[in-house]
Amino acid sequence: MGMIKKIQLLYVQMGEQLSRFLEPLALFFLRFMVGKVFLDSGLSKWDGFLQFNVDKYDLFKYEFFCPDPVRAGALQLCNPETLDYVDGSFIVKVIETLAVVAGVVEVLLPILLIIGLFSRFAALGLIGMTMFIQLAVFPTLDHWINPASWWAVSLLVIFARGPGFLSIDKLLGLDAKRAAAH
Repeated sequence: MGMIKKIQLLYVQMGEQLSRFLEPLALFFLRFMVGKVFLDSGLSKWDGFLQFNVDKYDLFKYEFFCPDPVRAGALQLCNPETLDYVDGSFIVKVIETLAVVAGVVEVLLPILLIIGLFSRFAALGLIGMTMFIQLAVFPTLDHWINPASWWAVSLLVIFARGPGFLSIDKLLGLDAKRAAAH
């Protein structure tokens, strides 16, 4: 065997051994880091157990769906002339419901992701939330290069690779394809 072939073989073997050890750790920390971002955001929407922070309604109504100044391409649900809503209107009820649902989902999915239970489902749900914000709330290209793009890519890796060896999914056999590889 020639010297170049020996170096190639050594390089491949070292890479495989390091990957076998590092991939579970990398996936665990990736789940934890991206999960913590969403969990912190979700917890900020609550004043206590099942007590939604009513100040967050304004975040959804005015920052997300009725910004001043109006963002080009953004989903605008308020009156475009007054940049306000009719109190008690159907759309206000929808937005307030969306705010509470987002608050629940932003707590539940990150917890699932961090502990590694139904990880692919949790990652997909958080990708959906990220995409909604990017496409409906901040649709301009300059807003795509921000931390949200890192969250989306991290979640995509978790969805594609699975939660890794250090997860409840692995323990319960919910990641069988990847479990056979380790």
